[in-house]
Amino acid sequence: MSDPKEQPISRFPVPELGSLPSDIRDRILKVQEKSGFIPNVFLALAHRPDEFRAFFDYHDALMEKESNLTKAEREMIVVATSNLNQCQYYVVAHGAILRIREKNPLIADQVAVNYRKADISERQKAMLDFAVKVSQSAYAVNEDDFATLRAHGFTDEDAWDITGITAFFGLSNRMANVTSMRANPEFYSLGR
Repeated sequence: MSDPKEQPISRFPVPELGSLPSDIRDRILKVQEKSGFIPNVFLALAHRPDEFRAFFDYHDALMEKESNLTKAEREMIVVATSNLNQCQYYVVAHGAILRIREKNPLIADQVAVNYRKADISERQKAMLDFAVKVSQSAYAVNEDDFATLRAHGFTDEDAWDITGITAFFGLSNRMANVTSMRANPEFYSLGR
């Protein structure tokens, strides 16, 4: 078995940190300062600076805003739908974030494999049922789906948030899969 640190993190060129525009370099260095390492997604997507900026601005708009969804619930959506999209990078990376946010070393594996059997609330299962439907068959979403969400305390604005997160990470999953993006080894032990 080869050393994961010797494997390329993307099939596309990965720019050197020093060669990046200053705003992108500063953003990456802030993440490194906070987490202790640079998640590979930042380096891989820096290949296209304009798209990098748009990607992370939209990411932050979805994942960092105040709403009725907790930050852990947002991560549950990412993990559950990324698993459906067979996206190793996002299951591993956001699984680590989910473990940290929930302070639960088991939750990410449970949500990724089968959220219906996970140790989460019925409200969260309803949220993930909706996210999965958006991910796999958005054309079939109907008023009954919104009624189910409302019965669990979600608003229509929450449904928009669930949809936005699901859709954004659908794009992210496809980019990670096509670029052969590798998860940092650090992610595997975080929150355990």
